[in-house]
Amino acid sequence: MRRMSTLLKWLLLAVFALMILFPVVLTVSNSFMAEQEIGRHYDALGADSTAARDHAAIRLIPERATLSQYNEILLKRPKFLLHFWNSAKLTLPIIVGQAVVGTLAGYAFAKLVFPGRDKLFFVYLLTMLMPFQVTLVPNYLVAQQLGLLKSYGAIVLPGIFASFGVFLMRQFMSGIPNGYLEAAKIDGAGHLRAFLHIVLPLVKPGIAALVLLSFVDNWNMVEQPLLFLTEPIRQPLSVYLAFIAEGARGVAFAASVLYMTPMVLIFLYGEEHLVEGIQMSGIKG
Repeated sequence: MRRMSTLLKWLLLAVFALMILFPVVLTVSNSFMAEQEIGRHYDALGADSTAARDHAAIRLIPERATLSQYNEILLKRPKFLLHFWNSAKLTLPIIVGQAVVGTLAGYAFAKLVFPGRDKLFFVYLLTMLMPFQVTLVPNYLVAQQLGLLKSYGAIVLPGIFASFGVFLMRQFMSGIPNGYLEAAKIDGAGHLRAFLHIVLPLVKPGIAALVLLSFVDNWNMVEQPLLFLTEPIRQPLSVYLAFIAEGARGVAFAASVLYMTPMVLIFLYGEEHLVEGIQMSGIKG
């Protein structure tokens, strides 16, 4: 009976894994199909289609593998690389800023004692629990007053001071025994020295987890660029993908593969750090 229960659990997990991976596998396989083959398979999905069938013919193996879609998107459509770098210019400063602000503020909330500390941290939790759309209007008004509209600063600055990074690092640092800091204090180390030489080396897994989660969140941003960046040439790739398939549906598959490649590579490289960081963020000192 126990073996049957374990087998059933593995079977359900396998089914869910296949359901999640199927769109990814389909996108990758279709990115190696020629535009003509893509058209034959998905003509039925068009609003003005005259195809005899009323459903798409899904194929996972191309009739003839080709790199024509990647050639189209990388060499013949330079706007793709432009929007790709726009995404990088938005995402990288936010990641670095969140890591710096999150570690410093997390240390303050976890290890320093000051009036109103717990109440202030509770306010951080409230802002993190709010739907993202609630903060868009206040952010827009503040950016308008600061003259940051139509610039990356309107997106980067709120992203740097997002509450999630502070929450994650505070939870992680709460697991560091206070005895380490007390020993450093006895040796004459101040808060800055203790933070740099004791806390930071211990929270590297937490920082890695924060970087990974922040990258995924900000690489996929859509609402902020649509609201703050009115010039199409400054939009990130996450917004440009919605228009890239116009007139060439097959190109959308190749563009989607290139778009998700950084996330996949970063996740594969930092999977252990992500799991370790999230697990250790729950320990108590």
